[in-house]
Amino acid sequence: MKTARTWAVALTGVDGHMVEVEADISNQTPDFKIIGLPDKALGEAVQRVHNACKNTQLDLPRRRLTVNLSPASLPKQGAGFDLSIAVAALAAGGALSTRSIAGTVHLGELGLDGRLRPVPGVLPSVFAAARAGFDTVIVPWGNEAEARLVPGIEVRAAASLSQVAVWHGAEIDVLDADPVASATLAPGHRERLDLADVVGQDEAVEALIVAAAGGHHMLLSGPPGAGKTMLARRLPGILPSLSDDEALEVASIRSLTGDAVRALDATPPMESPHHSASVAALVGGGTRSVRPGAISRGHRGVLFLDEAAEFSRVALDALRQPLESGVIEVSRSGVTAQFPARFQLVMALNPCPCGNYGVRGAECTCSSLAIRRYSTRLSGPLRDRVDIELHVSRVSAARAMIGDRTEVTSERARARVMQARERAVSRWRGTPWGRNSEVPGARLRQLDLRIAAEARAPLDRALERGALTLRGYDRVLRLAWTMADLAEVDSPGREEIGRALFLKRGYLS
Repeated sequence: MKTARTWAVALTGVDGHMVEVEADISNQTPDFKIIGLPDKALGEAVQRVHNACKNTQLDLPRRRLTVNLSPASLPKQGAGFDLSIAVAALAAGGALSTRSIAGTVHLGELGLDGRLRPVPGVLPSVFAAARAGFDTVIVPWGNEAEARLVPGIEVRAAASLSQVAVWHGAEIDVLDADPVASATLAPGHRERLDLADVVGQDEAVEALIVAAAGGHHMLLSGPPGAGKTMLARRLPGILPSLSDDEALEVASIRSLTGDAVRALDATPPMESPHHSASVAALVGGGTRSVRPGAISRGHRGVLFLDEAAEFSRVALDALRQPLESGVIEVSRSGVTAQFPARFQLVMALNPCPCGNYGVRGAECTCSSLAIRRYSTRLSGPLRDRVDIELHVSRVSAARAMIGDRTEVTSERARARVMQARERAVSRWRGTPWGRNSEVPGARLRQLDLRIAAEARAPLDRALERGALTLRGYDRVLRLAWTMADLAEVDSPGREEIGRALFLKRGYLS
């Protein structure tokens, strides 16, 4: 009886867990069993491993072969365990060095001809292996660029099982096989959209800068053609670039969705799901494996919901928890996955189903009941979590014809945003927060940060009248601090409080 051990990685959300793959041979009726809570795709590895070994001139022992995936209580999913199972089985039979495979992590799916196929989630898997102290990881050729983004670990890329076997001491010829490339290509660089293209919406542009400076959520309402989508799509261009750690988080989520990751992208992502998207498409999920949804794909960037009132109310209310916590938990039978979801929400909303309610010179064909229902599609608790609410009107013909563009370019706006964020980072140094939107309201109401009573008098009156909830009160305070950072003053005054109240319940004519 002989046992061999190697390592693989099981992913739960973006968290990788090391899995010990041990193969044991016993003198019983020939069979090949995989135990340790595998899913259906992993259970089918028996046939893939058997054919791949045979076509690579590597013979599996003709005895009872049992492969255990430990810890047994951890669910394992997908075909990414194929290579580790094959290597452990061959080493148990004496074809490979047990010492060589014991300290190496193996990732990859096997084709029947012995070639290694790329698998999703290699980046977080290699990151988990490096964090666990492993020195070497073997990945499919198509995942090499992605795996090498993780520092501090040796990455070996193989095109076939025979190549891996030779590295571990097998005396066979490496088969001449064309390496399998990634099925999907990494998305190309997005077009840089400039704020200078915006016509006649100076106050909306300024509100967008405030949102970027503090990381505030935003609701833009107005008729079709007012420029809501145009404004929202220019928000990522004025956000600061991602740090290396943040870019690695974003790349890990892209890897889990199956995108090929070849380099770290410092540009904040923008996710814009269609209004027909289901709850699962927004929050994540799946039948065979838990995949990140649009909420997680917008992590460290912007989640833009165009025609927000057309989304299902259940899908919209699913945003409430991640807006507060910055994470989303997806529970399925037997597994709970957690994904990061610290995104900046921007919603665009028409005034009514036809879009013409309240528009001068336009005819609204909607009934009063339909208008009321449409306006309440966004629940009160969700709207209460939005910092900036603006009504954007259509630009007049005169301003459009003279090309009345804003004097603010994306480059200038981004410079202002970065300066404001530097002031916020300096203020919150030594705390878990880096942006004003992340600071708890209770902290802003403490004595050392309390705004003067005279300055906050309009805000206090709004709370006493019931025009604001306490959550809304705190959001106005956060906005006021962002205003102060943009104005380069040490503390918000009456002007900053007034402007913040306007942005919370504003109307642009």
